Amino acid sequence: MTFASRCAAAVLLLATSFIGPAAQSAFAQNDAARRATTSTSDAAGQGTTEAERGPSQKAVEIARPFGFPITNSMAVSWIVAAGLIIFARVATRDMKRVPQGAQNLLEWLVGSLYDFLQGIIGPELVKRTFWFFATIFIFILSANWVGLIPGVDTIGWGHRTADGFVIDQPFFRGANADLNMTLAMALVFFACWIVWALQEVGPGGFLKELFAPKGQSTGILKVVMIVVFFAAGCLEVVSILFRPVSLSFRLYGNIFAGEDMLETMSRLVPGLGWLLPIPFYFMELLVGLVQALVFMLLCAVFTLLVCQHEGKEAASTRG
Repeated sequence: MTFASRCAAAVLLLATSFIGPAAQSAFAQNDAARRATTSTSDAAGQGTTEAERGPSQKAVEIARPFGFPITNSMAVSWIVAAGLIIFARVATRDMKRVPQGAQNLLEWLVGSLYDFLQGIIGPELVKRTFWFFATIFIFILSANWVGLIPGVDTIGWGHRTADGFVIDQPFFRGANADLNMTLAMALVFFACWIVWALQEVGPGGFLKELFAPKGQSTGILKVVMIVVFFAAGCLEVVSILFRPVSLSFRLYGNIFAGEDMLETMSRLVPGLGWLLPIPFYFMELLVGLVQALVFMLLCAVFTLLVCQHEGKEAASTRG
């Protein structure tokens, strides 16, 4: 199953090529406001107390070899990518006609995703785009679940306070809880989307899909339709440009909110920080699956909308 190796290799390429340069992105600012502490002093001068703090909005830089910044979210993304590559190599190392173990799991996952996407975007388009959609789903799902492993965002450098030990610089952070990661994946999809659209309908067909009037009209009505569809095309261009932003913020917001919720529950009742978050861990497992599925489906639907055009629809209808 050569797809498995290509899928895992694409994941590692995605993680290593785009997360590093984006580590200092402007989207990762406002950390000081999120992690700021407040202090209060009474009249007798009894000292200060530190307010509760949640996870930082900005990934923490943990190393800088040769001037290249490495953050804790990058470390997790590389671990996830390496784990997927190793799993794919193990599952496809000794292929059997009757699959067992890792091969059986991988074939079931890939086959289920292929059938699912084929029912949404069609057999022709899925052959061209499946490698990306499957890769992005598997990577996002794995990264979301790895981010829930105890120790992620809870092991690192810190200091003691009156309320206990506070982690200032965690060694690991959920990959998708970093906006740089989600934005990088959205931009990669945007580049692929443009290539697929141009391959499917060509430059002229792409512009026609955006601005040309649909349907049959004559006379003054045709002029009105041209103006209306041109205006609608301009709005569609704005919508297309905002798709990477909406994709990245949707995934980042849900994953970061989950981490913040788990952090809050662990601090809600002193002495029960190990017990209260447990039910929410199961909910976050479901959220991780749903968000990976939503990201993949939105990418697939955006691709379908631009790659299906009137010529093919009419031909299929006549057939």
